[in-house]
Amino acid sequence: MRTEKGAASLLANALGIVLGTSEIPLRLRAWDGSEAGPPDAPVLEFRSRRALRRILWSPGQLGLSRAYVAGDIDAPGDIFAAFTALSSVGKFSEPGPFRPLTPREWATLVSTAVRLGALGPNPAPPPEESRVTRKGRLHTRQRDAAAISHHYDVGNDFYAVVLGPSMVYSCAVWADGSDGGGPLAGRGLPAGLDDAQQAKLDLVCRKLGLKPGMRVLDVGCGWGSFALHAAQHYGVTVVGVTLSTEQAVLARKRAANAGLTENVDIRVQDYRDISDGPFDAVSSIGMSEHVGREQTPHYVEVLHGLLRPGGRLLNHAISWNAGPTKPDPDSFIPRYVFPDGEMISLGKMVSALETGGFEVLDVEALRQHYALTLRAWVRRLEENWDEAVRLTSLGRARVWRLYMASSSLGFETGITGVNQVLVQRAGGDGPPLRRTHWI
Repeated sequence: MRTEKGAASLLANALGIVLGTSEIPLRLRAWDGSEAGPPDAPVLEFRSRRALRRILWSPGQLGLSRAYVAGDIDAPGDIFAAFTALSSVGKFSEPGPFRPLTPREWATLVSTAVRLGALGPNPAPPPEESRVTRKGRLHTRQRDAAAISHHYDVGNDFYAVVLGPSMVYSCAVWADGSDGGGPLAGRGLPAGLDDAQQAKLDLVCRKLGLKPGMRVLDVGCGWGSFALHAAQHYGVTVVGVTLSTEQAVLARKRAANAGLTENVDIRVQDYRDISDGPFDAVSSIGMSEHVGREQTPHYVEVLHGLLRPGGRLLNHAISWNAGPTKPDPDSFIPRYVFPDGEMISLGKMVSALETGGFEVLDVEALRQHYALTLRAWVRRLEENWDEAVRLTSLGRARVWRLYMASSSLGFETGITGVNQVLVQRAGGDGPPLRRTHWI
């Protein structure tokens, strides 16, 4: 068996097999202190043999992700630089599941693991991995509730550390490419994260044409930020629904503290069970990704039925921009972050809305805004790392760091997008002649 001296060079060969490339633009650092790869490249650190064992048992994104969440692999420097380098090569640069290894590649990978003393039983997944079953029918009420709980019921105080006082967990609207203050462009929109989130909430209110006395439904209301903003600044009453008990508890507390309990009704309720319409307007901000492709037509049908004639719906959702691909249930996001989450293209969402009887008034792409938002969340997490770990677990904090940093790269490259689609149910007053009402 080879001694640990020079383990990094063997690791580089093994990682190259998994990624499908002979050139890895990373500086690999092994548990024995040895290093391999370009000296000025971002560092990826293998802290134990167990990291290679995880990759051997799950030779793709899942194995690498498990190793990172468990602390067997780390990116001790700029995590964005490390993930950019990793995602630029081989199989990581292609959407969809990794290509299976050939028998020859398997033999080489196993041989390398033997030489490094990394063979052994499959390590248990980190406890932060979702326990939502991957079998059976998707998007039943019970299964959706379990999936939502996995992601959102991890502690309101933890989310407060990452999101800040706005408690908004969706794309902000920025004035420019900065998030550190300074002179602002256009409409006076602020550049800081908290103010940029308030700008987004106000943009939604203007697009929906909210006026005092209106009754508004907020589907997937989170911690109540939109409901509070709309009630406080536009004089409307809001029904907010969420499947997260922890979100609802805090949202109700925030409404009480703001003196808005008569104007804001927060419920733990599935949108499919709402029966007290009609509403004058509906907001769905970052919720339809949890609906599922097969359920999207029914989602549109339900919201259409809850709107009065002439009422507007704003659907704010992440979109998949990389063309038709086969979903990979064994990738990091469905295993650790959003069980059963499904993105559809902007075209399919618009088609579903039109087929469901809505008239499209406006479509706004916010892809670059979400990249800035995610970078700001990662910075807040890193600046408050010890507190975040104390409030949840080290593994959970690492999950969030990995998912937010890697997601920002998806928005920067255009693999994913985020769009606000404003539609109106037929009847009532017609739409404005120009978009100047909300720009």
